[in-house]
Amino acid sequence: KCDELASQHGVFKIETIGDVYMAVTNLAQEQDTDHVKRMAQFAMDVVHVAAQTTLVDLDNPSKGVVSVRVGFHSGPIIANVVGTTTPKYTLFGDTVNVSSRM
Repeated sequence: KCDELASQHGVFKIETIGDVYMAVTNLAQEQDTDHVKRMAQFAMDVVHVAAQTTLVDLDNPSKGVVSVRVGFHSGPIIANVVGTTTPKYTLFGDTVNVSSRM
């Protein structure tokens, strides 16, 4: 569902690592005027969908739904492809580090 929401909001998914969904705006296409709004709306929609539909245990719905934590930050990044055997597109910089700690 996150990928569908990302597409709807013009958010570019970088990767998922464990329980982290890393995405960015204003990278794959120019969104100078509304990139923060796009990311905020995407984040709110992800939180809403998770709280409404994503069960912790399908066999035992009484355990409730998944709780989602969101952090985002605006600033400069470096984007590059890393690796030769299994190349991976990734982002680096303080902006990434700050948002991951929110």
